Amino acid sequence: MVMFAGLISPPICHARFQEPKKRVPLFILGDSLFDPGNNLYLNTTPESSAFWPYGETFFKRATGRFSDGRLVPDFIAEYMNLPIIPPYLQPGPQRFIDGSNFASAGAGVLPETNFEVISLPQQLRYFKGMVKVLKHQLDDAEAKKLLKRAVYLFSIGGNDYLHFYDENTNASQSEKREYVGIVIGNLTIALKEIYGLGGRKIVFQNAGLLGCLPSSRSGTKNGACAEKPSALARLHNMALAKALKELESSLPGFKYAIFDYYKAISQRTDNPSKYGFKEAKTACCGSGPYRASNCGGERGRKKFELCRIPGDYLWFDGGHGTERANRQLAELLWGGGPSSTAPRNLKQLVELEIM
Repeated sequence: MVMFAGLISPPICHARFQEPKKRVPLFILGDSLFDPGNNLYLNTTPESSAFWPYGETFFKRATGRFSDGRLVPDFIAEYMNLPIIPPYLQPGPQRFIDGSNFASAGAGVLPETNFEVISLPQQLRYFKGMVKVLKHQLDDAEAKKLLKRAVYLFSIGGNDYLHFYDENTNASQSEKREYVGIVIGNLTIALKEIYGLGGRKIVFQNAGLLGCLPSSRSGTKNGACAEKPSALARLHNMALAKALKELESSLPGFKYAIFDYYKAISQRTDNPSKYGFKEAKTACCGSGPYRASNCGGERGRKKFELCRIPGDYLWFDGGHGTERANRQLAELLWGGGPSSTAPRNLKQLVELEIM
């Protein structure tokens, strides 16, 4: 691991919130929507999220999060009475009894989606290493109980479909379905491995409205949404729901929830003012059409425009929401009704006793 000098501040210290015997840890796996800064510790070119104006609203510094402030998992940790869960790769001591965040910007279910970041299989390898540490810190029986009570929160798959679309613009319907099957098959393998290690409570944020991201609009005529990426997301979401339902039927104690991120973004795209946004097409930060690219970067090296009030915008940059949007999404994931999060919401899942 390589740490980039000057980019990272020391970890934030937090008090203990949950009672130890009732502790429900939060383990997070996924992509840039959930990455709190893991990619800053990779031996690659520093992410734009390592620089201002990322993080400006809440942290007052760039943390590696692709937003002006907190991400969905940061709010979920708050609702679960946990401290903000740090990046797994962050140097220094970590309280794995609270959880850990393995998410990596650019990651896919499939390693070939992006070889330069931490794919889901590699995140799973890190998770297995963390389990060994937990079993060393606690005893084996206590570690198993903790892993059984824990919540496993995922946001993964969107990059796989954006990559597939870029490489296969004119793919046939059968080719699309075959690719979705490969993604879901590999995802199912990962979930079964987590189950084998004791995981029982699985939560997914499904694939979003990929064709209506500012980065997608920038490549279409008149800034219209690109239908093909969104169609792939819909195929994925249907297959994901089916796969999780089958796992719940076949694996004793396996319970899940799916937050309909696709629907939530669609609603805010179609009627932004209803949700308190003034702009849902153009990003707050960036350059070019719809400010779809080049947000962040060392001052003078990258030129971009920046809005005055990020909370007026649905999107902070070309593909990631503002803190205000993330808070709304987290509230739906945590306590939303069946039309938002089903077959149960995250709060109900946390409270569920697994025998």
